[in-house]
Amino acid sequence: MYDPAEARRRMVDNQLKPNRITDPRLLAAMGAVPRERFVPPTLRNVAYVDEDLPLGDGRFLIEPLALAKLIQAARIGPEDAALVIGDATGYAAAVVARLAGTVILLVGEAQEAAALDRLLPEVGADNLVVQVGDPRDGLASQAPFDVILLAGAVRAVPPALLDQLAPGGRLVTVLADGRPGEVTVFERTPHGVGRRVVDDAMVPELPAFRPPPVFTL
Repeated sequence: MYDPAEARRRMVDNQLKPNRITDPRLLAAMGAVPRERFVPPTLRNVAYVDEDLPLGDGRFLIEPLALAKLIQAARIGPEDAALVIGDATGYAAAVVARLAGTVILLVGEAQEAAALDRLLPEVGADNLVVQVGDPRDGLASQAPFDVILLAGAVRAVPPALLDQLAPGGRLVTVLADGRPGEVTVFERTPHGVGRRVVDDAMVPELPAFRPPPVFTL
């Protein structure tokens, strides 16, 4: 019989720990958040497999290891204010909520927000609020943020998002512009925004960040 708690334990022990995920707070968070609650009932038995789960309409649940790499790279502290973007299910934001002080999940549609508003309190994400807006614009009205997490791959990071980083703030994403995906950290320093690659990851591209198609004659 399928046991979600046992599946979570195996995910942590067999997927995360052997692949250099060492942050004990992160391991505890991913071992506690019920990932199966964030997918349709037909996918709950495979919620903890080490691959991205397609949810239709370009939406997906990012694979556990890739998400863990992103969150570990963000170095989230208990007082940090975090903005999560591109998280179609709310799972990534729920994990971040166990690490940060406050979390905002930015979604594109009011219908998504309403569904998440019902689910998130049930999984202990009481310090997480959902807001509706254009993911590419971020949430300047609530900035600055200590952490901005883009839960998927992008070809480039919009400057508007980097502008919303607090001093010392980190934006983490997977950059994938015609090459294998790279877990990349953008960090605001006194000299501007620096950038460094910390790992590799292959995850789907976030639909909202795709450039518009170019038509040629």
